[in-house]
Amino acid sequence: MKLLDLGFEMTQYSVYLRFCAGKEQAESYERKVEEAMPSAGKVHILAITDKQYENIRTYRGRNREQSLKNPEQFALF
Repeated sequence: MKLLDLGFEMTQYSVYLRFCAGKEQAESYERKVEEAMPSAGKVHILAITDKQYENIRTYRGRNREQSLKNPEQFALF
């Protein structure tokens, strides 16, 4: 699947995300992912709100990283 070509970012192995400006845009990307699925593929799609995204807490080792802000473009797939 060409998730990177669709503007997704790999956050860890087999986990990709992309910010969408609204529900319609998220649904459009969901259709694109569905069309690109291999016959034996498996994908879970999770949509979160802007506020939920901002509330993500990230730690690297024992250090907490600064809170995420909504990017210019990213939906978690």
